[in-house]
Amino acid sequence: MATNIEAEMAGTVFRIETQVGASVEDGDELLVLESMKMEIPVEAPCKGTVAEIRVEEGQAVEEGDVLVVLN
Repeated sequence: MATNIEAEMAGTVFRIETQVGASVEDGDELLVLESMKMEIPVEAPCKGTVAEIRVEEGQAVEEGDVLVVLN
């Protein structure tokens, strides 16, 4: 079953730390958002494989946007 990882706040994708096909563990950093001049890490909520990365570095995102999909 797929797990959608959503943005918890509006911001800009500062850095992507993973790639499609990568195996991740609970707590692994997937990407970093920048919001109000702060860097906010987005971590995997569970073990899985990165199925999709739906954003690019520099892209603006809104709260609730799907950033990464894990299988």
